[in-house]
Amino acid sequence: MSVRVHGFALRGIDAVPCEVEVDLSGQGLPRTTLVGLPDIAVREAIDRVQTAVANAGFDWPGGRVTINLAPADLRKEGPAFDLPMAISVLAAGGALKRSGAEPGGLARWLMAGELALDGRVRPVRGAICLAILARQAGFERVLVARENLAEASAVQGVQAVGVDSLPQAIEVVSGLHPGIRGSPAPPESAASAPEVDFSRIKGQHAARRALCIAAAGMHNLLMIGPAGSGKTLMARALPGLLPPMGLQERMEATRIHSCAGSLPPGGGLMQARPVRCPHHTASASAMVGGGSVPRPGEVSLAHGGVLFLDEVAEFPRSVLEALREPLEDGFVTVSRARASVRFPARALLVAAMNPTARGDLRAGGAAAMDRYLERLSGPVIDRIDLHVEVAAVPFDALVARRPAESTADMRARVVAARERAALRQGQVPNAALSGEALDAASPLQGPAQDLLRQAMAELGLSARAFDKVRRVARTVADLGDGAQVQPEHVAEAIGYRLLDRFRNACGSLAAAGR
Repeated sequence: MSVRVHGFALRGIDAVPCEVEVDLSGQGLPRTTLVGLPDIAVREAIDRVQTAVANAGFDWPGGRVTINLAPADLRKEGPAFDLPMAISVLAAGGALKRSGAEPGGLARWLMAGELALDGRVRPVRGAICLAILARQAGFERVLVARENLAEASAVQGVQAVGVDSLPQAIEVVSGLHPGIRGSPAPPESAASAPEVDFSRIKGQHAARRALCIAAAGMHNLLMIGPAGSGKTLMARALPGLLPPMGLQERMEATRIHSCAGSLPPGGGLMQARPVRCPHHTASASAMVGGGSVPRPGEVSLAHGGVLFLDEVAEFPRSVLEALREPLEDGFVTVSRARASVRFPARALLVAAMNPTARGDLRAGGAAAMDRYLERLSGPVIDRIDLHVEVAAVPFDALVARRPAESTADMRARVVAARERAALRQGQVPNAALSGEALDAASPLQGPAQDLLRQAMAELGLSARAFDKVRRVARTVADLGDGAQVQPEHVAEAIGYRLLDRFRNACGSLAAAGR
């Protein structure tokens, strides 16, 4: 007798339908064979599934058992096939008939779960992707572990059912038990309390302004200043300026973290925007994703949130160069011999660095700073919208009793600027505008155009920097409730090209020395 049960495999952050086919033959010695390009983890599942079936009170069929995972040319990995394999084998052996259901009823279900040796059902990665696949492929229900239920229930149009054990799963698919039902997620998340409130940060008015601009337009930011000037503290406070995520943003962020296995047990849709702070020893694969079976890296895990690179000049040059594609395009493509997958990676990059390897300019001056900045290539610097100098905090600012502006007040301005941008161009942030959309949102005429022309000639700005200045100027205008980009907005945007001015000055000094 042959039975077919539907499961799934992950390809990047997308679920691919897989069929678990079981055929029983009474001829020959008892033997279980697994085919269909399984990896080692799936091959080892046979012993685990047999033990779980026995400890759950069921008999493993005698004779020859052949399990095929289709399609046969797709590599299968992970423990998600445990539950489909157990149910398909038991259905082929007649266990579901004895419970009052026909095997044909399994066609309505899409299921996944890892089995413990005692028959408990454990959660797996990608449950939300499974539910999205079920909706797209026309399945009525998905069967998952209880810990995956909140995640799978977030997808509308599909009935998600959770179970604790294999016997309970058999009763659910037999129609004898309703299972555990989930509830849909709210459409929007609430604003989370910031880790650090800006009211705690003394001074640094210029850096605060730049952080507001970065949050309002999703502009990448680089802070340069001596050790102890508050760069890391401000980076930790920045996520508090970002507005709450909408339902679509939460769904996409949850998909990425679910596939990476970084969602907390029993967690549903993510509430807060992700914040990732990789160490400077991280490899290129850890940063942008990779592996024999590609998984998302830090830049994808920060999608929709903040990627903070502290001491960015200490990162290996190969790692920083690998960030060029996601910084420009908002996605990462990981290619392997068997497949190529694409991960979303539109995060707000916030980088911080000291001006020199010693931490300040007292030793070596501009020459030491020039050598240290050479660790960042020109193309990487070109992809960062805002370069901000963070000076040491003076004594008077440290002892001042007057409270600084709070995160709530700054966030109100950021949200208002984003609402103005949304009325003009939809949900596309200013930093992602290009082509005709950028021309329409940030037209430059008269004095504003002349000012940018002069800056390009004097600073040697590239065409990419030209567009970035226009995008930043558009955000500056939105923060000031300006319908049109004015010369003062362009002037402020040009002022944030600190490294272009520095490189131009160093080039002029080198030419004079020759």
